Amino acid sequence: MKNWIIAAAVVLTALPAMAQYEEKFPSYIQVNGRAEREIAPDEFYLSIVINERESKGKITVEQQQKEMIAALGRLGIDVDKQLKMANMSSEFFKKKTSVATAKYQLKLGSAAMVSKVYAALDAVGISNVAILRVSHTKIDQYKEQIRVAAMQNAKQNAATLAEAIGQKIGPCFYIYDSNSDVMPVFYSNMAAVARGKSALDAYAESASEDEPLDFKTIKLTYNVQAKFVLEP
Repeated sequence: MKNWIIAAAVVLTALPAMAQYEEKFPSYIQVNGRAEREIAPDEFYLSIVINERESKGKITVEQQQKEMIAALGRLGIDVDKQLKMANMSSEFFKKKTSVATAKYQLKLGSAAMVSKVYAALDAVGISNVAILRVSHTKIDQYKEQIRVAAMQNAKQNAATLAEAIGQKIGPCFYIYDSNSDVMPVFYSNMAAVARGKSALDAYAESASEDEPLDFKTIKLTYNVQAKFVLEP
């Protein structure tokens, strides 16, 4: 809501100046500009949950933690930098027994490593894994590039239409930027990777050990509206 209020304020502020230009240049062209780009993610954030219930109380959370860290270490993962504890809690039941639960967030740098981590954790009995989100290390840089490209597209659209009627475009006197940010479309599979025939189970059975998972790309889309003076 705050972003919409800011956008509205900018438009209202620009209205008097725009009216003056439209009066001075009654012949103008209004166009939309659009740009989009798809990038392959290079940051993968996984949620890992371990608890005593999954092992039916046979293996403590502490033991599962040790096995998880050892399994990740064998893959070359720096657990001190890439693994963070989300929280630890206990669930109390009618029999007044408690089941300890520990939740972690793991940051990885490739889809191939995601596949390896899933297989390694599943091998030690940890299957409650979820894909939280994906991103890219240069996401902000790509956002700026796509923003500029959208404006360039608007200018090209205006020039093409003006040329069709034997005219050319002059100065741009109005730009409406309705985007408070370039919102990326992330990989949508947020379901936990559990035991059974999930998508990752089926993949793991059919794919080779080094073959990466087929993650969707991140799509960045940006739109602008602009007005240019039409010159003879």
